[in-house]
Amino acid sequence: MKQKKILAINGESYCRNITGIERVATDIVKSLDKIAKQNEIELIVPSNAKNLPKLQNIKIITLPYEIKSFPKWTQFIFQKYVIKNKRISFDFSNTCPLFASGIEYLHDIYCKLYPSDFKSKRDKIVQKYSTFMYKTIAKHAKKIIAVSEYTKKTIVDTYKINPNKVSIVYDGLGDTYKNISFDNSIFDKFPVLRNKDYYFTLGSLSTRKNLKWIADHAELYPNELFVISGKALQNVVPPELEKLKTMKNIISAGYLSDGQVKALMSKCKAFIFPSYFEGFGLPPLEALYCGAKIIISDATCLPEIYKNCAFYINPDLPNINLDELLLQKIDSPNAILNNFTVESSAAQLYDIIDKYIN
Repeated sequence: MKQKKILAINGESYCRNITGIERVATDIVKSLDKIAKQNEIELIVPSNAKNLPKLQNIKIITLPYEIKSFPKWTQFIFQKYVIKNKRISFDFSNTCPLFASGIEYLHDIYCKLYPSDFKSKRDKIVQKYSTFMYKTIAKHAKKIIAVSEYTKKTIVDTYKINPNKVSIVYDGLGDTYKNISFDNSIFDKFPVLRNKDYYFTLGSLSTRKNLKWIADHAELYPNELFVISGKALQNVVPPELEKLKTMKNIISAGYLSDGQVKALMSKCKAFIFPSYFEGFGLPPLEALYCGAKIIISDATCLPEIYKNCAFYINPDLPNINLDELLLQKIDSPNAILNNFTVESSAAQLYDIIDKYIN
């Protein structure tokens, strides 16, 4: 009788700041735990992992190493565990063990498609490592998980691989996000927002999020108010950040809690997402859940995901009257909110995983 294999999930997400990929990863693990049988899946984490979930069927294995370098963790510690114990690796974060690539997420191949966004020495190192990882996954993974048709197409076209090697599992919202309470203290911090319409945007403040569009638009429409929240990454920081800080109709709110973000989303005139490149684009989905209208770029995967539930802008053309745009008729977001859930993502993933472990 053929022996069952065991899937080992790279638990690096439990040591990272929670952004889109980490939220998807940690939510999916909890949902997979409700579907999986015992002795099928392990979650491999370092000793400095935090906020570990209580799991019934997925076994948490803590290795006696702290993460200080994510590449070192994946390429040496996690990989050694996978090879020694004959596990199938599973990674959420666009990386994989070099000599033990298994079932691997590629949320996007941004670093390959936009190398000019990476300018400093450190940026270029990040770009080269990420691009190396994309190619390794494309060529050697047992299965690639893409988060949209657009992402699948870019992977297949760029690396000339069989489309059947790539399966699409859309991202979705889970209870972790839905259960966060609205924190209206943000309106005490910025009281002007209580009585004035404002547009809101959220992101990592990386170059691809296209803050240039907001800066240029705000300059053309000085009577409109914009709130920008997000943490500047160590790499790919856009030059527009400095310009935005000096503009009177832009509030740079910095890093905010999820509760504060939800409060801003619930009260904004519209959530703006002018990104020129996305693999999925989770923030507009979060905004729809909070009851916001969404104004998003018509580029890459976004029309595929949000269909007729969004107001679309050209990410290269900031001179557009948003008041007129918001008069257009769009569809209810209910179908999208019902389709893109973590539970749905986990169910699709488990069907894929099951073929490799049984």
